Amino acid sequence: MISHNYQKVLEEIANTAKTVGRSRSDIRLVVVTKGHSLEVVQMVVEAGARYLGENYLEEAIPKIESLPRSYKIEWHMVGHVQSRKAKSVCEQFHRVDSVDRVKLATRLDRFATELNRSIPVLLECNVSGESSKYGFPAWDEKRWPMLLPDVERIVGLNAIKVCGLMTMPPYFSNVEEVRPYFRRLFQLREFLAEHVAQVNWTELSMGMSNDYKIAIEEGATMVRIGTAILGERKSK
Repeated sequence: MISHNYQKVLEEIANTAKTVGRSRSDIRLVVVTKGHSLEVVQMVVEAGARYLGENYLEEAIPKIESLPRSYKIEWHMVGHVQSRKAKSVCEQFHRVDSVDRVKLATRLDRFATELNRSIPVLLECNVSGESSKYGFPAWDEKRWPMLLPDVERIVGLNAIKVCGLMTMPPYFSNVEEVRPYFRRLFQLREFLAEHVAQVNWTELSMGMSNDYKIAIEEGATMVRIGTAILGERKSK
């Protein structure tokens, strides 16, 4: 079933991309394994998944350490990172897709430097204004210029490499209502590309199981999908 679901999602990504004149190869499928057992993770890896996302460090470590290196998995941290866990995140993950403040960026940079490695990161942006969401405040386009000092400070760090943006929009029963939030993140990327030109703002991580097709239509280069492939989570 997991293998079938994985292939079905890949096909739907390809079909959606084609409808808007994009290539399937432009879009990375990150399978979010939060709340699923190692057995389930192994099944989706055997189905072909190589990009896996986790939200919680403690839950991720046993999975990361149990899968053979020969699988060549790229692990994405997609959840909120507490500053005190930055060192362990640097040690365990290949990418951090949820950098939501300067303090976290500087700590990741410090520990990545100590590990003599470069870590690709995405800046998480709150495009809805919901207090329950993490991220740089980006819901009011008039205030985007106020984000530039923080963005420039992060971009100026040596051991982390800013590659783009990430967001998590509100949930709507009518999925079409999510479109303006994805469009806002795309427009924010265009704004930052104009004002912080030293970064190649390639990546847009947006879209989950219920809305990834709309995200692709609005320019997503990464979609984070768990339930549509792995089923409902059994634990936190």
